[in-house]
Amino acid sequence: MEAEETPHHSLTYGTSRLAPAISLVDRAKEIELAEESVKLHVHGKLEVIANQIRRLKEEAELILEQAEKDIELHKARCQFEKKPGQTIHLYEKETGSYFSLLAPSDWGKNPPHSYKGSYTMNPDRSFTEIFLTPKP
Repeated sequence: MEAEETPHHSLTYGTSRLAPAISLVDRAKEIELAEESVKLHVHGKLEVIANQIRRLKEEAELILEQAEKDIELHKARCQFEKKPGQTIHLYEKETGSYFSLLAPSDWGKNPPHSYKGSYTMNPDRSFTEIFLTPKP
């Protein structure tokens, strides 16, 4: 049975008298350089992941804020069936908030209660605030 030969480029010493000597100091410097290079590379990758996590956290917070607003809007009193795409208007009075189909301009610019905003309900039952342009 023949012994398997180790490739000469992986040896820590020269394989012939003509090969350059490999000193332990040179080997240690090579290892140190490789270690620094790997650390920098890993640090860069981890920094990218940390930034992605921060962005995802911010996005999750925005989604939760919007969900809270949507839930509060659904709690407003409403005497009609809200339909997706329909513009509805939120007013506030002493006893709480309510939705109306009448815009502030429909009241002759003098609505009976404090106007809080206009919305459309999306098919997923979330709300999108819309900004009305005053009628001339």
